[in-house]
Amino acid sequence: MTNHNFELDCKRIHDSLGGMSQLIPSLARLTHLERQQLRETFKELYGEDLIRHFERYEEVFSSSSSSMNCSALSLWMLDPHDRDAVVAREALQQHETNFKALVEILVGRKSSHVLLITQAYQKMFRRPLDQDIINLDPPHPFQKILVALAASHKAHQADVNHHISKCDARRLYETGEGSLGAVDEAVVLEILSKRSIPQLKLTFCSYKHIYGHDYTKSIKGGKYGQFSKALMMVVKCICNPALYYAKTLYRSIKGVTRDTRILARALVSRAEIDIDEIRRVFKEKYEKELADSIREGFPSSDYRDFLIALAKRSK
Repeated sequence: MTNHNFELDCKRIHDSLGGMSQLIPSLARLTHLERQQLRETFKELYGEDLIRHFERYEEVFSSSSSSMNCSALSLWMLDPHDRDAVVAREALQQHETNFKALVEILVGRKSSHVLLITQAYQKMFRRPLDQDIINLDPPHPFQKILVALAASHKAHQADVNHHISKCDARRLYETGEGSLGAVDEAVVLEILSKRSIPQLKLTFCSYKHIYGHDYTKSIKGGKYGQFSKALMMVVKCICNPALYYAKTLYRSIKGVTRDTRILARALVSRAEIDIDEIRRVFKEKYEKELADSIREGFPSSDYRDFLIALAKRSK
């Protein structure tokens, strides 16, 4: 643990009344263990969980940048598996289910972490995550894929296998672009459900090596119907997460309908995983620093400063 003055930070947060501009850079730099220490110190000093403290301010400053800042800080202060459980619940409760957020959780986390997420979800909301996904109505192609991905975390081999990846790549080809009939979704779902994320990534690499192009090209030309869009997103997220998130961040900043919640969710979730690589890909693709794009895309506020600080973190 560093010599960070947690008591001083807690006092500043407690007395800030929602305005924490001076604290933002410090809070964004905290490691997971340091954030835990900050929460424990705040609890000892004021008898209240820091997350609840931020949530109260979020309610007071509803529909303002201070509210959004408190919401983002709440996510940042949560343990990663608790955070993903909260994000998953919010995704499932939206008027139109946020399948993208659910895919990012199931694709971007280790199996041990997914187990903790499902346990946290059960504890927080008194219901199983996988059953909530299965029970979604009306049915959606993403459901099948999400159920398969959830299963892959329960029954996968720890080590990747090159022979299996080549066999799976051939099966995908033979039931996809190599077939004269309709694509067999069952084969795709079977492979997704029985292989780990690293194994699936190797399979898609083998596909490109054997057939000379990405599997996504096969999806574009295949007869997948609605299933294709869902599968396309999943494959992109598995194969090149840094590029996937760079594009997601760009659209949330520069898109027709800018979405700061997507921006915050992506930055918070990747800040301690691969933000360096995402930042590099972002600059390479869009010829601009990620932090500069956020600065130009949103009005000055503590919320914007917090997102910029996360974007400039170093893993």
